[in-house]
Amino acid sequence: MAQGTERRAGTRFHGRVEGTGRGCDHEGCVEAGEFRAPPPEGTGPSGEGPPRFRWFCLDHVRAFNARYNFFDGMSVDEIHHAQRPLAGWERETRAFASGGGDRGPRWADFADPLDAIAARYRRTHAPERPDDKPLSGQDRESLRILDLAPDADRSALRRRYSELVRKYHPDRNGGDRSHEAALQRVIAAYQQLRQAPAFA
Repeated sequence: MAQGTERRAGTRFHGRVEGTGRGCDHEGCVEAGEFRAPPPEGTGPSGEGPPRFRWFCLDHVRAFNARYNFFDGMSVDEIHHAQRPLAGWERETRAFASGGGDRGPRWADFADPLDAIAARYRRTHAPERPDDKPLSGQDRESLRILDLAPDADRSALRRRYSELVRKYHPDRNGGDRSHEAALQRVIAAYQQLRQAPAFA
């Protein structure tokens, strides 16, 4: 009866591991080692795995805990540093590389034999064109720069480009170079659109 009562009472101790077959690591103790304790000082991890913990009976783990001092051997400054609220959180994390790492899949990597993906894209994102060719986000931005409608064709693209080059080019403005930034945007937008599938 007393033995059963002792077994039931023992389950209330946090961290107890029963039935391990280990003996208490305290010298001369014959009780079961049911409570894990840190390894002795200077026995850090070996190349074959984590450090070997010590296992004590209840009485000896209580004695170990009573004399254990995390700050033992630290200077006053080291103790103060370890007690700060953010101790251990100052380590800088590695930023995600914007140009490195694995790249996401491209649209060209997907097979779409039923045109389901492209059809949905055209309905939800791409302005409709008479030729049913979708426009990418870059296409739409270039059309905005050139002030062209989504359904513009290649001829309209060339005409608008010529108009804007004449408008912004320094030779047409008495050498005034204040519109060079706008001219560069127009040239870049035209070069992008003339190679886009919608204007092929």
